[in-house]
Amino acid sequence: MYSGSSDGESHDTPPQRKIPPASSMLWVRNLRRYIGSGAGLGSEALMELETKRILLEIFKDKQQKSQEAGTIPSFYKKKPEEGSISGRVQRLAKYRFLKKQSDLLLNSDDLAAMWNCLRENCVIDDATGAEKMNYEDFCHIASVCTEQIGPKCRRFFSPSNFMKFEKDEAGRIAILPFYLYVMRTVSLTQARIDMSELDEDSDGFLQSHEMESYILGLIPNLAQLRDMPEPFTQMYCRIASQKFFFFCDPHRRGKACIKKILLSNCLQELMELHQESEEEVTDTEQAENWFSLTSAQRICDMFLALDKDCSGSLSKQELKEYADGTLTEIFIERVFDEHVRRGKSVSGNSREMDFDSFLDFVLALENKDTQEGLTYLFRCLDLQGRGFLTTADIHSLFRDVHQKWIEGGNYELCIEDVRDEIWDMVKPSDPLKITLDDLLGCKQGGTVASMLIDVRGFWAHDNRENLLQEEEEPPEEESQ
Repeated sequence: MYSGSSDGESHDTPPQRKIPPASSMLWVRNLRRYIGSGAGLGSEALMELETKRILLEIFKDKQQKSQEAGTIPSFYKKKPEEGSISGRVQRLAKYRFLKKQSDLLLNSDDLAAMWNCLRENCVIDDATGAEKMNYEDFCHIASVCTEQIGPKCRRFFSPSNFMKFEKDEAGRIAILPFYLYVMRTVSLTQARIDMSELDEDSDGFLQSHEMESYILGLIPNLAQLRDMPEPFTQMYCRIASQKFFFFCDPHRRGKACIKKILLSNCLQELMELHQESEEEVTDTEQAENWFSLTSAQRICDMFLALDKDCSGSLSKQELKEYADGTLTEIFIERVFDEHVRRGKSVSGNSREMDFDSFLDFVLALENKDTQEGLTYLFRCLDLQGRGFLTTADIHSLFRDVHQKWIEGGNYELCIEDVRDEIWDMVKPSDPLKITLDDLLGCKQGGTVASMLIDVRGFWAHDNRENLLQEEEEPPEEESQ
């Protein structure tokens, strides 16, 4: 009744007026133009505006360069200059990061507390007497250790870690392997932090002087090296460092990858000097460990005995006296051709083997069964540099061994028979030539190399059955 008109006609609602967008208003445009020019802004606002402009230009420049470069990624970044702000920031960031990682590690007190927790909350296996724990015990020990030590031990008690260990029928694992795993993880992490601190350019590699500094820092903590004479310390670090580079720097670039060092057997062999006291280790075990003080002194005495003219390097004639002169002349010649750099002399053509090259030489001969040692020797055996050995190469190499064999008063040999025996031992994929892969694959590459370069090595192979029988027989005193 109130909605209708008196004359019966209806009235439509007048259309609403459209409000123009803000961008079309004159005062808005003037304000934006005024602010964009920078007039009326404070110094901080102007600085902010200028920073945004510069960053936008840098972004557009990089985007344009990326489009011009296509799909080729950037693989080289120039290292910051010494003393530059970026270099200082990088070193500071590296220091803080390594400090944070070091704070997260368990110390000796934490490890002792964890061992006590493991022993107090485990169960004894009735059959073996071993201390074990199931997953419920594992979780309970994790809670107890977290309360006593802190959250930094929590990462060792993950389900995935529990599944790494061998379980018995009841689903239990032994606590000793788990604890040794924790200790090894902490030890390797600490070693990586220490090596990273010495990595001056932060590229993940250590140079020789950086590796020597790392070993020097370890000496006070290694039981068998604490009594090392101080004048011998520098020489020891040089000898020890060379083994890391022999096995972890196969391309001889002068730097070894930190990750490869941590995973190598060299670091484990070095750490063995920390686990046992010198009195508990036999002379034979000390001599077999390259990093022992006995072995390092043996290497130095050997080099000094060979260096007749006290020149600090070895000539071919001097090196021939190595191992009582049992190495063949052709092998010595090939060692100088492949692994000794040409030095300065009066004639200008002679070569002298320095101490580092001598260390590589000894390491190769004492580790013939390893890939690195066999690679070193194969380059010497490959007379033509073709990457493989033929029957003619075997004949040429063994000819000198045969001559030394006869001079030693042994029975007559047929070189062709020895050649055929080597072929049967290696079983090369190509019946006409032997490659490095063939020697590595046959698992007898070290024996083959010894037969071709050392008359004593051939004698050991020829008398292998008698030598094996002597090792199996007990000494006469024990048998009585």
